[in-house]
Amino acid sequence: MKIREFSILADQNIHAGVVAFLRGEGFSVVVIALLGLAGVSDIEVLTRATAEGRIVLSHDADFGILTIPQGLPFVGIVYLRPGHVDAQFTIESLQQLLAADPDLNPPFLVVIKRSGDGVEIRVRSVPLPNNSGDTAS
Repeated sequence: MKIREFSILADQNIHAGVVAFLRGEGFSVVVIALLGLAGVSDIEVLTRATAEGRIVLSHDADFGILTIPQGLPFVGIVYLRPGHVDAQFTIESLQQLLAADPDLNPPFLVVIKRSGDGVEIRVRSVPLPNNSGDTAS
């Protein structure tokens, strides 16, 4: 799948200008704060996104910690580094992701790291938990 095929749940730390940019690019974006859920735990954000089939967009590294080591289910996470910078900086980073247009197979983790004018995009497919109780037919 391509990034444009996913709907997004924007964490409370995502600037309104970034949300407007993504909507202008055709994304369906739901914003945690506008749902009246500002301040909920990252687990609640992740659970909501997964239930709605959305990826999480955040500046918060905690989502990777919740999903990979703890094994919580998720569709995808796009983690923007560094975080909490102005909207245009984040938009330019997301434009690089859209231009790269990587293949994404849920569950996945995308890390966009920007340093000056350079942008590094790492994509990691996360293996589904091993269901050792399943039997092959």
